Amino acid sequence: MSIHVRSATQADGPTLLALVRKLAEYEKLDPPAPDAEQRLLQDAFGKDPRIQVLIVDQDARAVGYAIYFETYSSFLARPTLYLEDLFVITEARGTGAGRAVMGWLAQEAIRRGCGRFEWQVLDWNRPAIGFYQHLGAQHVEAWQTYRLTGEELRRLAEKR
Repeated sequence: MSIHVRSATQADGPTLLALVRKLAEYEKLDPPAPDAEQRLLQDAFGKDPRIQVLIVDQDARAVGYAIYFETYSSFLARPTLYLEDLFVITEARGTGAGRAVMGWLAQEAIRRGCGRFEWQVLDWNRPAIGFYQHLGAQHVEAWQTYRLTGEELRRLAEKR
């Protein structure tokens, strides 16, 4: 069994979208709407990409993807490599595909001089939590995620 992690190209757009839909199904969420899919492709492969995308191939078949980008730590005064999505199709889990992506990203974080490599995981996703713990990742208990979306985001922007 051959596993290969590579940077996605524009030709991988349909594959990426299919895998994102599979992630939505796994997480019991609505998949991206057609306009969101087009924004995703633009942000990944457009003139000024906002995100980087990896595809993981197993025996020349795409079995997963990762989306990542940089954030910044003012205290470390270094970038942080942030993993937005990591998804491996069910039948390819346990074969080393996810570990290959995480290893690739760890090497990329070091290459970029990052002080951290971070991500979030849903609290119900016990298989993913176990996988990350097995890699040596630590749960950061002191921090909680907050989010503004939709009307709340617009309302705050208008009060400026």
